[in-house]
Amino acid sequence: MSYLSSEKKEEIFAKHGGSATNTGSTEGQVALFTYRIAHLTEHLKKNRKDYGTQRSLQLLVGKRRSMLDYLKKKDIEKYRALIKELGLRR
Repeated sequence: MSYLSSEKKEEIFAKHGGSATNTGSTEGQVALFTYRIAHLTEHLKKNRKDYGTQRSLQLLVGKRRSMLDYLKKKDIEKYRALIKELGLRR
């Protein structure tokens, strides 16, 4: 069983994106990236030399950062709420 099933994706988008089918919302995307980042981080704690995963993690963190910057520019209130909800630093 994969760690990111379609049910889990729907749950994430329903919670953060407004509805389960709103997969394009910035908040939903950031929440999904956060979930994937947490999973990859746990994997890398066990597999230190998995450089492919390490690179994927760095790319994902960069994508999340740029989406958060976009959200901050567009709607600072949504940005602050999302940061608080996901427990992200900064």
